[in-house]
Amino acid sequence: MITGDIKQKVDDVWQTFWNNGFTQPSAIFEQITYLLFMKMLDDKQREKEAIANLTGDVLLNPTFPEGVWRNPSTDKDVPYHEMRWHVFKEMEPTKMLDRVRNDVFIFLRHVGKEGSAYRKAMEDTVFQITNARLLSRVIESIENITSDGADMMGDVYEYMLGIMAASGTNGQFRTPRHIIRMMVELMRPTLNDTICDPAMGSAGFIMEAAKFITEHQSDDLLNIGEGDRFRKEIFHGSDSDASMLRIGCMNMMLHDVDEPNLYYRNSLSDENNDTNRYTLCLANPPFAGSLDTDDIAHTLKAAVKTKKTELLFLALMMRMLQSGGRCASIVPDTVLTGDAQAYKTIRSALVDKHCMQAVITMPSGVFQPYSGVSTAIIIFTKTGTGGTDKVWFYDMRADGFSLTTQRTPQPEQNDIPDIISRFHNLEAETDRSRKEQSFFVTADEIRANGYDLSYKRYHEVEREVIEYEAPETIIARMEERQKAIDAAFAEFKKLLNS
Repeated sequence: MITGDIKQKVDDVWQTFWNNGFTQPSAIFEQITYLLFMKMLDDKQREKEAIANLTGDVLLNPTFPEGVWRNPSTDKDVPYHEMRWHVFKEMEPTKMLDRVRNDVFIFLRHVGKEGSAYRKAMEDTVFQITNARLLSRVIESIENITSDGADMMGDVYEYMLGIMAASGTNGQFRTPRHIIRMMVELMRPTLNDTICDPAMGSAGFIMEAAKFITEHQSDDLLNIGEGDRFRKEIFHGSDSDASMLRIGCMNMMLHDVDEPNLYYRNSLSDENNDTNRYTLCLANPPFAGSLDTDDIAHTLKAAVKTKKTELLFLALMMRMLQSGGRCASIVPDTVLTGDAQAYKTIRSALVDKHCMQAVITMPSGVFQPYSGVSTAIIIFTKTGTGGTDKVWFYDMRADGFSLTTQRTPQPEQNDIPDIISRFHNLEAETDRSRKEQSFFVTADEIRANGYDLSYKRYHEVEREVIEYEAPETIIARMEERQKAIDAAFAEFKKLLNS
């Protein structure tokens, strides 16, 4: 979660652009993105170099090797060393602008393998900063943004997307990192998975999945075959926003996935024909939107008659998963309770055609300050033959932050560790009462309630028993009080007549 200190520093960078004639938020966003990536590439290599120096190992496949790079635009040799952030930031402003604009940015467009998702995403990009003083000030400001590793990019993007939304630009809302991490820990991805986010945005879910695998299978990644699969085969994603696709590619490269399978496309259209392909889907698809019928894939139209994106993405993930594949997806509350036939069609498919496992409701403040919408996480396994016996419900009431627009840290109020612990020990949940924060509901009861998947439908509110006095006792007391009032009134009349 981004802090007030980082917010102020990003504001300073944003204002510097604004003061120098950059009035389009999307243009500012992209220029900051390129510069952040330059910095993070150098920071990451410096970290690896420090480790290699300590262990005596040779640094393999560095982004900036020894020697020179042949710039295809100028046909001149450029020392790799001079394209590193910590070197060019010390240059005189005019020389810095020339190096960054004419060499470093061109190099940035050629990082990675020919034909890779990153190369394709960077093809039409333009470095718009032409003022040496502006570049110098922006680089100085970015240098002041402290980082906790590559994840800092996600925090900065989250905040910049909020700025774009506030300015009226059609920005996207990034899923908070701790919510992404919770979902990844619930699903526990491995090197045996093939993972996809069909609405990837800045690639937060697949990036966190890559981190999880790195943390838990570091020894396995030393195997050349497993390492290649990690870099080239496991991670997949799509987005219809070119800026988000670029950010996603950058994020994955900073987490050592230099050849992810990321696509610039509308996942809900016929250009996406992925079927029975993935073992794990992690997503927070866009909702509260509708598509034109012509833009919806024929297979999805056949699955559910709707234009609503939140339903179409669920139908898509059911199609994309292999049999036995798992899915954790954020959905709006309307998916759980909607009365329209399309909502019931999707819910009945989850319960009757696949194995519906869990519904975790989240408080409405989770996506503040961008949106106050109420959401939930649904978890299911694709079977195609049913298998839902009972569904686990959990009511998350706190996520470690205040639920106001400020979202200040409140670590003492956090249900996330409890959710993860209970989900991985569901046998112990069997006998929990409906009055508890989590419990099971049978598939038959869900069917009997119109496939309603809301926690509140099945939660029993424990009401305190209040015992009232007998009516005769209350009446007798009222009569005594009335006699006292009458006596006092009579005494008052005597005083008036005396």
